[in-house]
Amino acid sequence: MAILARRRTGNPDALPNPGAVGLVQGALADMITAADVAEKAAQVEVEEIRGVCPQHVTLIAIFGDIADVDAALKAVTEFFASDNKE
Repeated sequence: MAILARRRTGNPDALPNPGAVGLVQGALADMITAADVAEKAAQVEVEEIRGVCPQHVTLIAIFGDIADVDAALKAVTEFFASDNKE
């Protein structure tokens, strides 16, 4: 959690205290979509994590309890695996 606290883009004093953290990495546009899908699928908080090459690849952290993070990650995986990404 300390590593994420130093690298997150949100308020450093307001780090969530989750039961689980899911990490997803990809192109910026895909990660914006992934964050939207995750937050709509479960009661989670999503934040961007600063990286070395943010204009090409970015990382998001999905914070929440274990069941919600699992549901959010499954929803993101299913969305990107589907052929109808609308």
